[in-house]
Order: sequence, then structure tokens, then C-alpha cells
Amino acid sequence: MFTGLIITHFENSLLDWGSLGVALTSCMPMLMDTGGNCGSQASTLAIRALALGEIELSDIGKVLWKEVRVAAIVGVSLATINFFRLWLFTSYGPAVAAVVSVTMCVTILLAKSIGCTLPILAKSIKLDPALMASPIIPTVVDAASLLILFSLARVVLG
Repeated sequence: MFTGLIITHFENSLLDWGSLGVALTSCMPMLMDTGGNCGSQASTLAIRALALGEIELSDIGKVLWKEVRVAAIVGVSLATINFFRLWLFTSYGPAVAAVVSVTMCVTILLAKSIGCTLPILAKSIKLDPALMASPIIPTVVDAASLLILFSLARVVLG
């Protein structure tokens, strides 16, 4: 529902961009899946650490800092590979490749940040941390990745 609303909101821009809009649309599943996977992985680690008593609410800053560093490495690595893949093996051009790759990097950072903090916050308010893992994190990250993609595309592509 949320992703549909976001796509509908940017529908005129997608149409105005023509083939570039098609290119961006074709990259949406990759971005949303990558973000969802990264968020799920971070939440799994946080939930495990909570279950084993290795972390608690006071450790949220330490956990977040670790995940941000991992996200930076993963994000920059995947974004770099993705940039060259899109630029060299598609007709999208460097502008679209840059938009998609920067979106991927930012999405991974956001996904890992949300993924590691939501379970800890859930436990602090007496909710099961596992409730955060499946429906909430991927939904939030999917919507955020589309907002990032289309907002960045508006800046770069006009």
C-alpha cells in the first residue's frame, strides 16, 4: 500500500523521464530487496543478542555504531559494483547508475540502522523484539528506498 502510494505520487515524474523512468522502475525491486535483506539481517543479530542477554537498551548506541560501520562497507561495495554494472552493461547511462547506486548505499545504511534499533526499542517497551523483524522493518525500508530513489532522481535528473 505504501509503496504504491509513493509510486503514484511520483508517477508524473516517471512519465516525464521517459526511458530513464523505466530504468529507475526496473531497479526498484533490487533496491527494496537489498534494503529488506540488510534490515532483516541486522534485526536478526539484534534479536539474537537480546535473547542471549548480550545487549540491552543502554547498548543501543554501540549496536547502532557497529551496524553503521558494516552498512558503510556493504553499501559502498555494492553501490560501486552496481554503478559499473548499470553504466557498462545497460543503456541507462552514468546519471541513472549514480542515482540507483547512491540510493542503494543510503538504503542499506537506513535499513541496518532501523533493523538493529527497532528490536531493542521494542524490548524496552515490553514488546516481543521478533515482532519488528518481519513485517515492519521491510515495509519501512521499502517505502524509504523508493522515497530516496525518486527524490534523488528529481534532484539529479530534473
